[in-house]
Amino acid sequence: MVILALLLIVLVVLVIYGPHWWIRHVSKKYAVTLQSLPGTGAELARHFIDRFQLTGVGVEKGEENGDHFDPGAKMVRLSPTNYDGRSLTAVAVAAHEVGHAIQHHRQEPLMLWRNQYYPLLAQIERVGSWILMLVPVIAMLARVPQIMLFVAVVAIGVLSIRLLFHLTTLPVEWDASFGKALPILEQGDYLAERDLPAVRQVLKAAALTYVAGALLDMLRFWRWIRFLR
Repeated sequence: MVILALLLIVLVVLVIYGPHWWIRHVSKKYAVTLQSLPGTGAELARHFIDRFQLTGVGVEKGEENGDHFDPGAKMVRLSPTNYDGRSLTAVAVAAHEVGHAIQHHRQEPLMLWRNQYYPLLAQIERVGSWILMLVPVIAMLARVPQIMLFVAVVAIGVLSIRLLFHLTTLPVEWDASFGKALPILEQGDYLAERDLPAVRQVLKAAALTYVAGALLDMLRFWRWIRFLR
């Protein structure tokens, strides 16, 4: 029985942490500089913006691991590694984020729905972050099981909403990778045929980033609960 329980725990950890590990592995593996590529991630993003006439959309250097498209500012933000990088990861991530800019420019329904409710999710995430930070404080100051249970239920609820949101909007991410970025890269002959399998892996990782992050937050929370017990 104990062995079965341990195996179940290991399986759950693999299911939750596995996607995050795989995304980091793929991104790092194909982040090697290739001088044969026509430009950096930022240069490619600007080229696509001009090519598809995405009026008002810009490109700027963001935080590390902060690759995203900001629909409010109409800005494609790339991490320093991908902004200045001349690698398959930089190219794929830049194309993925421009894919979001194309979705926004075309006013695609799922993208509009996501943009409408994302600010609410951001507020919920901030509340969740504060709750997670307060858990150990409450645990030390008030050894009251009912309070800990309440905090745990609220935190799980917030994290579940985040995970559900990203699962619901996964088609938006998938379309940015395989409905927009990959066809553009394939049809434009931007890459050698031998590089396309690697780019597909990076695009898959880009599409799953938010879901993997939400799963990882769930795992971190349960680690805290186990520690506090």
